[in-house]
Amino acid sequence: MSKLHSAVRVGPYEFSHRVVLAPLTRMRAEKGAIPGPLMAEYYAQRTSKGGFLISEATIAAPNGNGYLGAPGLYDDSQIEGWKQVTEAVHERGGRIFLQLYHAGRQSNSQLQPDGGAPVAPSAVLHGGVAYTEAGWIPNTPARALTIPEIAQLVERFRTAAERGKKAGFDGVELHAANGYLFDQFLQDGSNMRTDIYGGSFENRARFLLAVTRAVISVWGSQRVAVRLGPSGTWGDMSDSNPEALFSYVARELSKLDLAYLHLIEPRVLGNVDDDSKDPAPVAAQLIRKHYDGVIIAAGGFKGPTAEAILQAGDADLVAFGRDFIANPDLPERLRNRWPLNAYDRPTFFGGTEAGYTDYPFHRAEARAA
Repeated sequence: MSKLHSAVRVGPYEFSHRVVLAPLTRMRAEKGAIPGPLMAEYYAQRTSKGGFLISEATIAAPNGNGYLGAPGLYDDSQIEGWKQVTEAVHERGGRIFLQLYHAGRQSNSQLQPDGGAPVAPSAVLHGGVAYTEAGWIPNTPARALTIPEIAQLVERFRTAAERGKKAGFDGVELHAANGYLFDQFLQDGSNMRTDIYGGSFENRARFLLAVTRAVISVWGSQRVAVRLGPSGTWGDMSDSNPEALFSYVARELSKLDLAYLHLIEPRVLGNVDDDSKDPAPVAAQLIRKHYDGVIIAAGGFKGPTAEAILQAGDADLVAFGRDFIANPDLPERLRNRWPLNAYDRPTFFGGTEAGYTDYPFHRAEARAA
């Protein structure tokens, strides 16, 4: 029997299969970073009975965006838009966690309040681009956060988590990967601080753990999760000892009794397979030694490789991205070994329903053949 299509418990929830919709930035929010009917349709299409979805990265603070069209929950005006999404998912028998993020230095002043500089743990020059009304343009050099500002951001995440509860989500995942703010604090290629937020593993993990506990105060630990990208280099990220760093972070998170830990395999760079990386799912294999709870693995998986990592015991569920974009009924396609639609990369970010809600479901006549 396929483990990928067997039941699994995550926190207080029972899921009928282990195919997860990965958090996918699609940049289709309406003015004010508010989800609209098109976003609700997109998530509804990808909901299966007993299935689990994770929302796209959602801005937790006014200065936290790196992509025009990304949704937010930093303001009460955004709650009703997200209710459309959560209600659509629940009506179809699924569950959805809210992924909260802050872009940190991965931003441009055009996306910042009053045109200010993006914020980061340290003012370290780096490459990368942000998406603005002018299209993809270079990031603006960031300034270092003060200690009082870090405390304010912890509170921002807590209040965003409260809005997520009002919007009807089933839990919260903190996005601490892909070169965004939490990741910038964790890795020493971007964190040059000499205060309590820099230097040792304990100090560099302090911000992430403080926010995790703040969100737990709202949701309870079994409805809170964290996403990490061990050895991730997206956004000019680097660390002098990533294996030791992320092993430490995993052990600390394991103490918090979370719903799950979500891991991105380093073989995926941004949204593109990096063929220079080892094709084996090394991140989950490493972290499993240090984390006692449920693990979701993500990063270029197909049906057979997803089954393999579950059978090996290195992960408990597998998140799919690009194939879920192109196949709204992906769990059923994988279960029945039906062919997959090809994805259209140019329509991944921003735009209309094209490449978003117009991918076909498997035809009934094809099922009967």
